[in-house]
Amino acid sequence: MAELKTKENEGDVAAFLNGVTDEKKRQDCFALLDLMRDVTQAEPKMWGDNIVGFGQYHYRYASGREGDWFVAGFAPRKQNLTWRLETAQAPISNLQ
Repeated sequence: MAELKTKENEGDVAAFLNGVTDEKKRQDCFALLDLMRDVTQAEPKMWGDNIVGFGQYHYRYASGREGDWFVAGFAPRKQNLTWRLETAQAPISNLQ
């Protein structure tokens, strides 16, 4: 089975977000960073080269494929700011 390429790493979240060239998008990223940190009660971590993730859970499919993924996260893309929230696999007891 192929190994998942996007993994948590020791990348610098602030440096990554400060590298977002669009001023408004960069401000939105830092606002979203604060919001997600508050909601998830988790510190942000880089996942791959361009995703900021919060929290982590382990998943296993019936097929046997398994891995680790973030509970909530976002990625500043060229056109849009993409955010992700996992609710099917991860227990999110503190979300209201």
